[in-house]
Amino acid sequence: MTLTFKEPNEQQRWYAVDDGVMGGQSHSQFSVVGGEGRFHGEVSLENGGGFASVRREPDDFEPALASAKGISLTVRGDGRTYQLRLKSILLGDASAYRVKFTPSTDTWETLHFPWEAFEAVRRGTLLTDVPPIKPADITQVGFLIADRTAGAFCLQITRLASVR
Repeated sequence: MTLTFKEPNEQQRWYAVDDGVMGGQSHSQFSVVGGEGRFHGEVSLENGGGFASVRREPDDFEPALASAKGISLTVRGDGRTYQLRLKSILLGDASAYRVKFTPSTDTWETLHFPWEAFEAVRRGTLLTDVPPIKPADITQVGFLIADRTAGAFCLQITRLASVR
């Protein structure tokens, strides 16, 4: 699996799921600009809010991920901590496997995440009664910010790929 952002129509495959679903006022979007994807918006702590997220429409990643050792991201950040989130057929809609990362602010970097680095969560709570991630069962990828800090954010991504 390799996702790049060279095609403008890639932007239409992403959608926001922000804390407004729970009464919050955060907002986000995913844009494709100049060959990069941008997860950006503003986190608000009002009304019990505090998170913003985007997801790519579900896809059949199984052929590309079944034999992968993990996932790599080429990113540049803004000093804030983000989560790469993977949805799986093993978990319900409110749950995902996540890995946290704080990318460099002044240079592009490629981060590598082995499957063992991902933990199952539901609404920020660790799940202990679920199996480890199975790459063949991943159906969706996304990004989330929930660092308990109000304000604007922007995560830039040029590549998301399976690691062999």
